Amino acid sequence: MDVVSDAISAVHLGHPSSHRVRMSGSWCARLDPYDGAGFYVVLKGSCWLLPDGGAPVSLGVGDAVLLPHGAGHVIADAPVDTAVAEEKAVPFEQWLAGTGPRALPDRDEAEMLCGRYWLDCSRLHPLMTELPEVVHLPSRVGSHLELRAAIDLLAGELDERRPGSCIALPSLLDLLLVYIIRSWMTEATSGAWPRVLSDPVTAAALRALHSNPAAPWSNDRLAAEAGVSRPTLARRFTTLVGRPPMAYLTWWRLILAATLLRDTADTLATVASRVGYGSPYALSHAFEREFGTTPGRYRMQAAGRPAPHRTPSTDVKTD
Repeated sequence: MDVVSDAISAVHLGHPSSHRVRMSGSWCARLDPYDGAGFYVVLKGSCWLLPDGGAPVSLGVGDAVLLPHGAGHVIADAPVDTAVAEEKAVPFEQWLAGTGPRALPDRDEAEMLCGRYWLDCSRLHPLMTELPEVVHLPSRVGSHLELRAAIDLLAGELDERRPGSCIALPSLLDLLLVYIIRSWMTEATSGAWPRVLSDPVTAAALRALHSNPAAPWSNDRLAAEAGVSRPTLARRFTTLVGRPPMAYLTWWRLILAATLLRDTADTLATVASRVGYGSPYALSHAFEREFGTTPGRYRMQAAGRPAPHRTPSTDVKTD
């Protein structure tokens, strides 16, 4: 796999939820912080996103926004201050159920897609960590064509109950997340990982490591794969990624081990083999050094976490 795919897969839990909502009049909803990522795509009209502690964001037709760290926020028809939001905003799930404030008939209708991705935030890849609290991708003619296509497909899938929708809908939602992150990377003016993945040497090395993390990598072999000398690879990789190549590989192998312990019933020996460790003992020792707990305890703790609430996809109209 590649870095972006691996970074998402390592934290992805369950199936995302999605809704198509239509609002008119005066409305205001509140979503408290949670472990996951939320998104909005405006299909018609306009609205405002007011993240906790952040500046209000005006959203127009075609705009997409991702809250990758599950930040608490208010979504409303107009900008409101904190005091007004506390008094006026209804809980998000209640708002979706149509029990929020009654709409006024003299206001233009707004329509949007919204949803959540459930994430295990305990083992985030640094690419995910450095995403801003709000990723806003304004609609521009000719920009982010793949993202726009995914939005159109998703909107169409929510319009009708089509054969195969149980597979198509979560797949399109996952695709939307990938395209939003990809689009952010093309526009980002700060952050290390857009620079990391645009550097041909470091990107080639990362692609090799993520494609086969269990291989017997060495600095010499990885440098040959990237087409540069060992000192050049070490210097560029360490400068951009923040740790030497073999240190990154060790860390990533342990992240993969944690993911396998969480998501599979594989034995520790199988997990060790899949991530490049010669024995369960070697993996256990490295795992405890990195995470402060044994693989067995980690698996039990992961099994004891409550499953994410999965809301079926619905069309909701508030009027």
